[in-house]
This record gives sequence, structure tokens and C-alpha cells, in this order.
Amino acid sequence: MLQEGAHGKWTVSSSDESAEENSDSEKPGTSSLSDAACGRTSGPQYPCSEARKAAHKRKASPLKLTDKSLSTETPPAVKQRPSEEGSGWCLSSSDEEPEDQQKHAHKETVKEEKCDVPKEHPLNLCENDKLSENMKEEEYNVTPSEAQDTWDLVTGGNPFRFFLTKVSGIEQNYNSGALHIKDILSPLFGTLVSSAQFNYCIDVGWLVRQYPQEFRKKPLLIVHGEKRESKAELIAQARPYENISFCQAKLDIAFGTHHTKMMLLLYEEGLRVVIHTSNLIAEDWHQKTQGIWLSPLYPRLPKGASGSAGESATNFKSDLISYLTAYSSPALKEWIDLIQEHDLSETRVYLLGSTPGRYQGSDKEKWGHLRLRKVPK
Repeated sequence: MLQEGAHGKWTVSSSDESAEENSDSEKPGTSSLSDAACGRTSGPQYPCSEARKAAHKRKASPLKLTDKSLSTETPPAVKQRPSEEGSGWCLSSSDEEPEDQQKHAHKETVKEEKCDVPKEHPLNLCENDKLSENMKEEEYNVTPSEAQDTWDLVTGGNPFRFFLTKVSGIEQNYNSGALHIKDILSPLFGTLVSSAQFNYCIDVGWLVRQYPQEFRKKPLLIVHGEKRESKAELIAQARPYENISFCQAKLDIAFGTHHTKMMLLLYEEGLRVVIHTSNLIAEDWHQKTQGIWLSPLYPRLPKGASGSAGESATNFKSDLISYLTAYSSPALKEWIDLIQEHDLSETRVYLLGSTPGRYQGSDKEKWGHLRLRKVPK
């Protein structure tokens, strides 16, 4: 629903959606994939923001200018919307007048006629489609020596446990000290019982293939910020996997997005937390350098341990529990209880979370840059 205020038009946030749409018990449905999911002609196969979809489309179909288009004429200046004086806000293109939008549409039409645009090779959900690159189906094979190197890397003298991601297509020595998502999810790190994946942009099929074969049917909770059409697409991707459930982050501001990128991995041997910078899509783990913080393997506390047991000098355990509690989701209550039952005292880093909302008093210093100001130097 559109509303108009002093700073232009805006839409209501996901917190104003219906109770059904905001349900925490989001399970994959049993109906077949929709035509839109299986027969799309453009855009990435995973749900994400409109900006990312537009960027993907530009990358897939770059404009090739003809000689005629390389004229020396100076293009007309783009009309800029004035900002509200003293407000610091500028109106976006969605707030243009209908007349302006018609002019822009006409200009785009003319440009398309003058340019030779190559055919798109989109990614989609249909199994028989050939992918434009080998990223989606590439196998990440590890030799015994590489597995030993990975184990030595993780258990070595790295007090802050920060790593980079491996990059495909370069010599092995340049990937020294780096990890792939399949390394993180491998049996080398523990016997997986269940996992939770927090992220912004998610390709469910690709994510499942990153788990070892023996772990692919273990319970998996996906925490996301999608809504409406994108949410339906995400759930449609998970229909073949009965072990996958969903938790939707409820954002009470119109412009909020869920960008948290974290893994919670429960093993028979303990618990591990992974905080990283990559989306759960092939492109982000293929030829991009990303960052990973990999926790130690946290052992389970003895039965009857006090509520404050297992805390680190950095208050990592209580900060992580506070962050998960801020979701107000029954789906995450199980993970909060599991964290409470484990010893996180070996953690050597601080957790700085960010959650939407308005805070007063001491609560203002729990999140974001005000929390950062309180971290000891």
C-alpha cells in the first residue's frame, strides 16, 4: 500500500503484512513449481532485491553501441529531483511525476532500438536447462592432502579465526589459507545434526549441493527477509526438500533488508558459529574474495550448569543470544536454547549486531555503531 508524506511516496513494511504471510512456520508446499519459477526468461533464479535483479540483467545483456549511436552530441541533462530542504532526503525515481516517467520510458525505447542487444542466457529452475557457466554444477573435489591442510589451517595458531574464501581458476598456492563453503560444511569439521543458514540472497538448490551427501537430509532452517513474490519463489525452490523450513525476519521499517550472513552448525560433537560476507549463491563463492569468521568447536556444557556458564571475555554468547532473540521467532527458540547449553568461552571476538527498531536508554547501545563505541580498544 502506498502512502504519501513530506518526503515522497513510500510503502508499508513487511510488519504490516497479514498474519499468514508473516507466519514463522513456513514449510515448503507440496504443489508443483509455478510457471513463473520454471519458465522465467530473465533475472537470477534466486529471489533477491530488485536492484540485484537489475544488476544481473545488465551483466547478462550489456548494451553494444553502434557507430550511429557514438555521436558527438551532448545528451540532454537528466532532470534531478530537488531534495527537501534541511531533510537530507532525495526523492527516488519512483517518486517522479507520471509525465517524467513517460519521458524516461520513451528514451529507453529509443535507446533499445539503436543498440544491438545480445540474447540473454538466464539462470532458472528447470533441470534440463544448460547453465551459461559451470558455476552451478561444478564439483569441488578435495584431495586427502588438501583436507589435511584445511584441518591444520583451522586448528592452527589463528587467534581471531578469520579466513578468506577460495577463488576458482587460480593456482592452488594462491588459495593457501582460504576456505570454501564445502570445507565449512564437510564432515572434517564435525558430524552434522542440523543447521541454520541466515542470508540475504539464497539459491536453495545450490546451497543443498554444498552439503556432503550424508548431510543433505539433515534439518535445515533458512532465515531470510523475503516477502510477497520473492518469498513465494524461495519457498517454491525448497519444495523438493522436506528437511528445509523457513524463518522470515520481520522488518518494521519500509526500507529494511535482512543482510545477516551467518551459519549455526550443530554437531554430535558440539556447536559452531560461522559469520561471513557471502550470499548463498554460486557467484559469491566462485571468483570473489569474501571473508569468513569461523568459531571454535564449542563443547556442550555439563547438565545443570548455570545460565551464565560458558560465557567469553567478550560477552559473545550473551550478545549472540540477544541478537537471535530480537527476531521474536519461535523457529529460533530452539537455537537459542542450544547456544545456552554450549560453552562459548573460547571466543576471542566481539559480536556487533544490528536490528531494526527504535531504542531508548541503555538499549540504544546494544546495536550498531553505538555498540561499536562501547567495544574496548
